[in-house]
Amino acid sequence: MVDELVLLLHALLVRHRALSIENSQLMEQLRMLVCERACLLRQVRPPSCPIPFPGTFNGESSRLPEFIVQTASYMLVNENRFCNDAMKVAFLISLLTGEAEEWVVPYIEMDSPILGNYRAFLDEMKQYFGWDDDEDDFDDDDEDDY
Repeated sequence: MVDELVLLLHALLVRHRALSIENSQLMEQLRMLVCERACLLRQVRPPSCPIPFPGTFNGESSRLPEFIVQTASYMLVNENRFCNDAMKVAFLISLLTGEAEEWVVPYIEMDSPILGNYRAFLDEMKQYFGWDDDEDDFDDDDEDDY
């Protein structure tokens, strides 16, 4: 019985050594592949974007229209990166600073459904920061109401 255990232990040690050698070889191959991938990635240059990366928005109402146009234009020419509303909203949020960043925190904390609806998110921003799309569409008939 002891002889059988010794043989079994010896077989296990031999197998362990073989697996350790194989593991070392695989790790070396992996290291070489990672280095090769990094080298290839340095050679590949992404196509240049005709629209500059948008600036940040700090909550200044007068800058909101510019911010929305910049971000919408950038997302349009990079539509493969912004394939759904959640990605678009996340992109906008990543560019918020100051008061605008503070404004969005409660939506994030409560995981608001608005974070997955680009149009609704824009409407909330416009309402909060004071940009009304209808301001330019003032109807002369409304003057009589005042």
